Amino acid sequence: MPTATATTVVATQLGHSVPHLPHAISVSLPTWKDTVDYEEGAPRVVDSMKTGYPRFFIHRSIQLLARIAERKFALPGERCLLFPSATVASECRSFLRRHSPTPVTVRLVQYMICPQSSTEKPTLIPPTSSKTIVVPSPCQASSSDSVELHIVLFPADSFPLAKSFWQHTGDGISSRMAEKCLEFLGVQPEMDGSPTITVRALATTAGGRYGKAKQPLKNGKKPIVPITTPTTTNGAPTPVKTYASEAEGDSLTNDHTAYLEERYGRSLPLSSYSVAKRALRRRIAGVLLRDSNSPSDPVEPLGADEAAVGESWRGVKNVSEDDVYLYPTGMSAIWHSHQLAIGSAEKRGGKAAGKSICFGFPYTDTLKILQKWGPGCHFIGTGLDKDLPEVRRIAQEAYSSPNPIIALFCEFPSNPLLRSPNLAELRKIADEYNFLIIVDETIGNFVNVDVLKFADIVVSSITKVFSGETNVMGGSMVLNPQRRHYTTLRNHLNSVYEDTYWPEDAVYMERNSRDFQHRINVINRNAEAIADFLRSQSEVYLRSSSSGAPAVQGKRRVIKEVFYPKWVTKENFDACRNRPVAADEGRGPIYPTGYGGLLSITFADPGAAQAFFDNLGCEKGPSLGTNFTLACPYTILAHYQELDWAAEWGVDANLVRVSVGMEDKEVLLGWFEAAIRAAEVALGD
Repeated sequence: MPTATATTVVATQLGHSVPHLPHAISVSLPTWKDTVDYEEGAPRVVDSMKTGYPRFFIHRSIQLLARIAERKFALPGERCLLFPSATVASECRSFLRRHSPTPVTVRLVQYMICPQSSTEKPTLIPPTSSKTIVVPSPCQASSSDSVELHIVLFPADSFPLAKSFWQHTGDGISSRMAEKCLEFLGVQPEMDGSPTITVRALATTAGGRYGKAKQPLKNGKKPIVPITTPTTTNGAPTPVKTYASEAEGDSLTNDHTAYLEERYGRSLPLSSYSVAKRALRRRIAGVLLRDSNSPSDPVEPLGADEAAVGESWRGVKNVSEDDVYLYPTGMSAIWHSHQLAIGSAEKRGGKAAGKSICFGFPYTDTLKILQKWGPGCHFIGTGLDKDLPEVRRIAQEAYSSPNPIIALFCEFPSNPLLRSPNLAELRKIADEYNFLIIVDETIGNFVNVDVLKFADIVVSSITKVFSGETNVMGGSMVLNPQRRHYTTLRNHLNSVYEDTYWPEDAVYMERNSRDFQHRINVINRNAEAIADFLRSQSEVYLRSSSSGAPAVQGKRRVIKEVFYPKWVTKENFDACRNRPVAADEGRGPIYPTGYGGLLSITFADPGAAQAFFDNLGCEKGPSLGTNFTLACPYTILAHYQELDWAAEWGVDANLVRVSVGMEDKEVLLGWFEAAIRAAEVALGD
């Protein structure tokens, strides 16, 4: 094993945002026990949570706005959730009525908020009304700065059920939308103080292969903590805590936040943000002739100039910006794609909607959507080539029934096992039995892979690597204009589509994504290097007849297996892998493509997994596709209440998922080597 470099890394305090920005979408859960205690509701963790992933933890600005709405409109014993449109609010009401174990009264309020709203008198809402109550607005009819808020009121004991709608659909209001409402109401949003910083010093070995250590940057500046001398326990590195100056920390955070907010156009009128959305749709469609890599460049040439676009490089003829639909989150795009499949079923096949097929073990909320809305789904959790006959059997049996299969959903590759389905064969079955193929390309991303040519619909969480900055949410849906049901799908979608993507979020997303090809190239190379290193230390590699690795008598490898598309269903991934284009070949990926930034690791025993995770030098928390490396005990975080069920599909309870970032490769290797050493100590061999 190579020797470790002297490296000091910085981890955020439990419960604080990662990164430390007002709209950050990840939260620090720095140890395995922190994650377990979070899932079990331990007060020491729950009380420490300043924020969380937005679909699971309702942002504090949204909570504050909800409390204001409850004081203004709620009856005793009622709570509320906030949504951006009447349609979404109505869907929430329908969900509550359909899934509540007892009859439930749900009331809707439409509330127009503008800068004069702070002087508005309270409005009494009839307690038995089933219609949407429209609150008289003091806004001027010509005002373009007003915000339309839709409030869903329900009995307090129905809040967990209502919260599941918020989580699954991803259609709740944005934290930036909430702050705009608070601003109009004259209310200051709550701000968190600077987190304390944990400094972890990895053991130094003179002359180590990784060379001189580099101190990572935080928010673009060096962390305000000293490098410390390693503390070791039985040879394993131990965290050393130190506390930053609150004054210095506040100054750093506030200055950086102010810079971002001002630079990215927070003060622009809401009506002027459509250009940013158009630039986003063009970038996702792959039609921009010349993209911008600089956040300081004006957006108009990308979103307003007709000469800026040409033929798409996404591998399908005639794809345009008009085939791209934006949503507030990735799950919102998935939920709406499922609604599109259901809503267009009769027009596509002359029959009512039947079940869908979930092919492969997906992200948890995708399966919940397919199960809780519509007729349900057939779950084929392994998603391997050996399962293709089962797909054919299910589709064939349903084809002659009144309710044929409407769609097959899959991820490319899947989360967290990184399996890539055989899209070419699935396409043949779909064409034969007339159902849609809907592919989530979030992890593969359209720089690395071309899945649109096999799909009717491609969805993605652009929150992830497309943005990379971990400060904004977003989702996209792309229709394939070359598929037989394109016209039907597009006409139906255009008849129901609502643009609920908050304008300020679109501005952040557009600027974040300008350099996404460059960032993906760096992440591809880093992740492959880490995956290669970890696999060389794995039991699977040791047992491989082609590895040539010598067995060590009586010594177990702490790593059992590494899941990464380079080895997992590689043929299926490579069948969709893009290749870079030369300057004279036209447009396409400008860097060598790769296998993406996500990998998962399983271990010899639970103690080794926990020691590895606790001693890994990167940030720990939910999400993926971040510019910095981020790890989590994925199965604990996503399936804690169903660990046995997850294990049935090969998702080990002790699996660690790592989203590799853009740090220096030598620093990354040092982090992972130190984590392996700690796991070896815990294993005791």
